[in-house]
Amino acid sequence: MKVVVGQGSCGVASGARKTAAEFERLISEKGLNIEVAKTGCVGNCYLEPIVDVYDDKGALTRYVKVQPDRVSDIVEKHLIGGEPAEGHAIMETDKMFIDKQERIVLRNCGLINPEDIEEYIAAGGYEATKKAVTSMTPEEVIEEIKVSGLRGRGGAGFPTWFKWNAARQAPGTEKYMVCNADEGDPGAFMDRSILEGDPHSLIEGMIIGGYAIGASEGLIYVRAEYPLAIHRLEIAMEQAREKGFLGNNIFESGYNFDIRIKAGAGAFVCGEETALIASLEGERGMPRLKPPFPAQKGFWQKPTNINNVETFANIPWIIAHGGAAFGAYGTPQSKGTKVFALAGKIKKGGLVEVPMGLPLKEVIYGIGDGIKDDKEFKAVQMGGPSGGCIPASLADTPVDYENITKTGAIVGFGGMIVMDETTCMVDMARYFLDFTRKESCGKCNYCRVGTKRMLEILERITLGEGKDGDIELLEELASKIKDGSMCGLGQTAPNPVLTTIKYFRNEYEDHIYKKKCTAHSCKELLTFTITDKCTGCTLCSRKCPVNAISGELKKLHEIDQRLCIKCGKCEEVCRFDAIIRD
Repeated sequence: MKVVVGQGSCGVASGARKTAAEFERLISEKGLNIEVAKTGCVGNCYLEPIVDVYDDKGALTRYVKVQPDRVSDIVEKHLIGGEPAEGHAIMETDKMFIDKQERIVLRNCGLINPEDIEEYIAAGGYEATKKAVTSMTPEEVIEEIKVSGLRGRGGAGFPTWFKWNAARQAPGTEKYMVCNADEGDPGAFMDRSILEGDPHSLIEGMIIGGYAIGASEGLIYVRAEYPLAIHRLEIAMEQAREKGFLGNNIFESGYNFDIRIKAGAGAFVCGEETALIASLEGERGMPRLKPPFPAQKGFWQKPTNINNVETFANIPWIIAHGGAAFGAYGTPQSKGTKVFALAGKIKKGGLVEVPMGLPLKEVIYGIGDGIKDDKEFKAVQMGGPSGGCIPASLADTPVDYENITKTGAIVGFGGMIVMDETTCMVDMARYFLDFTRKESCGKCNYCRVGTKRMLEILERITLGEGKDGDIELLEELASKIKDGSMCGLGQTAPNPVLTTIKYFRNEYEDHIYKKKCTAHSCKELLTFTITDKCTGCTLCSRKCPVNAISGELKKLHEIDQRLCIKCGKCEEVCRFDAIIRD
């Protein structure tokens, strides 16, 4: 029997380390010969801490939301008594969160100990590396990736084989394979979870990729805000070296390849290839003009290939199972699966991996179980600050590169931030533009100044100070910023604004002309009113921080709008739903 506690960042944040410590304490106290192991995130982040109990035959019982005070019941009833502890096990509806997925990238996450290479090997790990370096030529590896149809999972969806082939054909013997693990999109945590839950899949993918392009050194550029991911990567790399999978003469093939980690400062602009390379070289992360492309002149002016974590994590599976098997998933143009991070106003937030082409509503409702508190689904922001807003009316849109791009959004890293009826789309656009304005490196005037001017307009609108012509000015500025910016950050920064204007123009008009926020979200545009449901209990007047509410006991109260600071405290404490916001 074995106890496995999920200890990815989501599990740790929910108290998983304390849960694991309590299991260890009680197991030791009871004199039980049972191992307490760790694993990464299985994807059901909303159920953490998650504990899996495997019996001697390998059968799994999964327990969810296991805080330390629930451990003793599981120990007594299951570990000692031999019967699952009722009231703790995962529900069938939550099992569907995983059962409806097709897991290639996440195949090992939540199932193996990321700090034990033996468990990765037992799951078939490094067999693909052995196959590639001992029985395939670099050209055959690239051809297999071409057959798979794998496109880069970090943003633009560029064909992986094409980038590898360009680096392979570039003259020179010193080449580099770089992994972009600087996952910077708000709401995106796919790469982090892979690094924390299955770091060897990245290492193996980089070894195979390095062999394909003729590189002997790999670099992982990972944000320093991912300390657990870096820790597990370092452990995995050292274990791979000890096994002879990483370093010199891999599998006695004569191929040499090693990897080192560069912890970055978390600059969003370093998601752009040339800015990332500049940072690797010790310079400020700012984009460079292309051409030349990194495949010709990249790191230290040598041929360089850059892919993100998810792209590399697909490689071992493709080599082991064949490109055609991967290409059988998805659509003709967007093959394979894609990992998405479900966040926002959704019931079941976490990581999901689905075949490309699945309708958006199937991800949100079929896997994510719909909107929190059963409110109305309004929109989903895809592609982070570089992406755009997709309204509920387009929920049947297939999730693939072509169809998502048609909506004005992008697949990007794979963030899905779900919004309900209470989300103000103008304020949402303001939030994302504020992010990109702060993350702009400042090299381009259009990006540096233009995003600031757009943000100023959006801020005015949300404060009720919008004026006629603001919408048209936003569109004009957006067009110039997209055309005049050097890199993808500036070129895509206006997307959240443009898509919200396209699909929710009425909300902008209400803010500007009616001085009202349709979602009742923008504080400066709110009005709180007491209705005749008021019983005169005086609770709202006692809780009002500025004494804006007056009235006698058991009589209708009134809010002085001149004094009201729109904090919403009265609405929050009212027990009779007598206060409305408008």
